[in-house]
Amino acid sequence: MTSPSGEAPQLEILDLRHFSASQMRPLLRDEAKRWQQRLHWDYTHSTDLLLDYLDSRVLPGFVAVAGSRPIGYAFCVYEASKAVIGDVYAFTEAETTTNPICDRMLRHLIEMLQATPGIERVESQLLMFPAGALAEPFLSKGFRPYPRLFMLCDLRTSPLGEQARTPPRPRTFLLQPWKPDFYEAAAALIHRCYAGHMDSSINDQYRTIHGAQRFLHNIIRFPGCGVFDAENSWVLRDPSTLKLEAMILCSRVQKDVGHITQLCVSPDLRSQGLGSLLLQQCTSELLRRGYHALSLTVTESNTGARNLYERLGFQSLHRFEAMVWDKYASG
Repeated sequence: MTSPSGEAPQLEILDLRHFSASQMRPLLRDEAKRWQQRLHWDYTHSTDLLLDYLDSRVLPGFVAVAGSRPIGYAFCVYEASKAVIGDVYAFTEAETTTNPICDRMLRHLIEMLQATPGIERVESQLLMFPAGALAEPFLSKGFRPYPRLFMLCDLRTSPLGEQARTPPRPRTFLLQPWKPDFYEAAAALIHRCYAGHMDSSINDQYRTIHGAQRFLHNIIRFPGCGVFDAENSWVLRDPSTLKLEAMILCSRVQKDVGHITQLCVSPDLRSQGLGSLLLQQCTSELLRRGYHALSLTVTESNTGARNLYERLGFQSLHRFEAMVWDKYASG
């Protein structure tokens, strides 16, 4: 896009709250297509929710404007003393490690957040961008990187798909589909499983019962990790105490692709095959419905989980980074 003089228009970074959903829709639709192409993910549910927020004019963030045309955006949300960078995207960017428009918007957003009174922590997981693509704006401001993997399993040809055709039934546990009644017990299990775990450094919601409840609320009620699939989310309970000991939560990210949003096993029951059993049960139902793929994300240094997923046929499709800034840890 050029000006009447033939020169490229100057890029401006403006407040996101000055823009309506109709102005931002072409950019968000372009991003949804990119999610579909690269990650086998129908992003339109998230796009529609974001458009609703844009029309409310309360979402904090920035827009990159060339001439009068929005060509990029970045936004965040506040959670008490923490801020989460929800997304950053620009036309033509996200495929390589050179993303000048996104870099510039991120710098504005990070500077704003670190200068905001009361904000002590900032988290970000920009799944679309390959590791290193947006590292400099984060690292220059004291963020710590955590490489993560987006993994995909072809259920038609993988060991997981074969095993799921006749999934084993647990002899010592009750296998039950998700019910809202499990909400508090599930949050307690998540908190118990992630105590001292590397992932609690990435997502501080794992560190408290209240935080784990918020995490569950977000993945069940909002489409950021796909549309929650209650009928194909499963728990294992002790038959005598009815204590919830393991859990798998699944969402739908495409009409024939599922996504695991949470898989956890009580620490004292690990290495007994319960994670594999839950994955097989979930996959069995996906195959029955005609699904062909299942995805998940995992922290790269979590070798135990990675080994399990790779053994079952998951392959790393994409390497990205979680970024965390802690005001006091950063000095």
